[in-house]
Amino acid sequence: MTLRDELLKSIWHAFTALDVDKSGKVSKSQLKVLSHNLCTVLGIPHDPVALEEHFKDDDEGPVSNQGYMPYLNKFILDKAKDNFDRQDFNKMCWTLCFRKNLGQKQLFISNDDAFKIWCIFNFLSEDRYPLVIVTEEIEYFLRKLTEAMGGSWVEERFEDLKLELSSKQQCLNVWELITLVGSGQFSKGMDQQTLSMGISEVYQELILDVLKQGYMMKKGHKRKNWTERWFVLKPGFISYYVGEDLAEKKGDIPLDGSCSVEARNHPFYCFVICLFHVDKKNKTTTTKKLFNSKTGEMFHSCFPLQSLQDKEGKKCLFLIKSSQKSFEISASDKKKKQEWIQAIQMCVNLLRQSRPAPHHEARQKRRDLRLRQQAEQEELELRMRELQTANEAKQSELEKMRKVRQEMEEQVAQKSTELEQYLQRVQELEDMYHKLEEALEVERRARQDEETVRKLQARLLEEEAEKRAELEQIHLRQQRAISETEAEKQELEKERLAKESALQAAMKQLDELEQERQGALEQYQTVMKKLEDATNNTKSWKHKVAQQEGMLRLIQPGSKGPQKITNWGPAAFSDVELNLREKQWQEMKNQAAQAQ
Repeated sequence: MTLRDELLKSIWHAFTALDVDKSGKVSKSQLKVLSHNLCTVLGIPHDPVALEEHFKDDDEGPVSNQGYMPYLNKFILDKAKDNFDRQDFNKMCWTLCFRKNLGQKQLFISNDDAFKIWCIFNFLSEDRYPLVIVTEEIEYFLRKLTEAMGGSWVEERFEDLKLELSSKQQCLNVWELITLVGSGQFSKGMDQQTLSMGISEVYQELILDVLKQGYMMKKGHKRKNWTERWFVLKPGFISYYVGEDLAEKKGDIPLDGSCSVEARNHPFYCFVICLFHVDKKNKTTTTKKLFNSKTGEMFHSCFPLQSLQDKEGKKCLFLIKSSQKSFEISASDKKKKQEWIQAIQMCVNLLRQSRPAPHHEARQKRRDLRLRQQAEQEELELRMRELQTANEAKQSELEKMRKVRQEMEEQVAQKSTELEQYLQRVQELEDMYHKLEEALEVERRARQDEETVRKLQARLLEEEAEKRAELEQIHLRQQRAISETEAEKQELEKERLAKESALQAAMKQLDELEQERQGALEQYQTVMKKLEDATNNTKSWKHKVAQQEGMLRLIQPGSKGPQKITNWGPAAFSDVELNLREKQWQEMKNQAAQAQ
């Protein structure tokens, strides 16, 4: 698995966690934060201007993973080097996704153990999205976990899980795998600490590439004293620490293809080939080179190698020779010594052959095997389909042949029956010949009648077509008449509404005139009362004046014409005004009558 594929798996979890509504899109602000964090943990200079420039043509909405991938490839993954802390990178992606997916689940493991399972899942999962781990890899992980815990593998328990997976898709996502391990289904009888130690051991082997680790004694280079150190073997080097908590690192032993491991308490034998150079002038002989037959190394000394025995009370000693210097190590027993020698020699052989770590190589072999099996399965299915198709074709041909044979047998039987009846029918044919002539004549007449009937039918069809055309014309006229009637109806409705409106206006005006008439009548009565009072007062005064001054007669203007009496009182309107009001009242009356 390349560095890009390894990074993409963790980033996929982080992107999916940011997709809250599971629409496949994430907001730009969240992508900016994610990009900045990725650049920080990968040690890449972050360029926010490039991010804005990349998404300037997008709308204000969220961005899909297809839209984010070009920026991720160009500005982050293409610049990533293998010089960053993978654990910090995985921790950052894990922090973004574990709260959303695990939530408040009650698990038998801690968050740190869940994180380690998450990393193991990314290592063992298939290189396709969404990420899943297949049944074979699940079994591989659970076997290694059971072995790390010191337990025994229960095949029946995993068979039950296989049956459960076969009913689904024969795979699990990372959260289902964490729940499976955290539920304690495969760690029954083990306490939480043992399970945690087992997960850590598998994590160190698969993720941290720890091939072997343990306490051994190391001889110092300066003070020449023996000190116990915790050694951690990885494919390219051996690190040694003060304790197994890895808190204080004391140094590294680099490994390459030229390294070798020698056991001191097991002497070995070799022969040497010396190449001499003879100087005839000075009559001297010098050694040029030596070849060690056992190790294949060239030496600059002509003395044979001696076996280095255990010393200083240290047993189980071995020597690690690197390109820079040698390291003397003492194991606790012969078994551990042999295990360490074999493990270190295996690393050196891998480095010489440029091969990856054993678990990486084993994973690739399993994947290649699955691909081959899948290809073979597809090829087998294709061949089975071809064979099935060929079989169906053969069956179809056999069925057709069976039907043809049956038809031929029926025809043979029918021919036999016809042959038996042939002689009888020959005699009948002569009589039938005359009847046939008569029948032909009848048929000719029938055809003539049929021709006549056909012509009659054709004429009826033409008449029917003409009638249909006339009916269509009538229908169209009816439609137009209905449309015109609708228009007239709408026009009449508008006129009716207008007349109702005019009638309401006339009634309103009539009410106003009635109110005006009532007001004028009241005013007239008031004036008449005042006039009567004035008349009485005038009569009183006239009487008094007549008594005091004698006969006095007031001269009053006479009436110019007959006085008009109307509903509003005497002489309330002139003749012109009265005629105008009568005309207006008559027009309003006519409009009301029309509206009704």
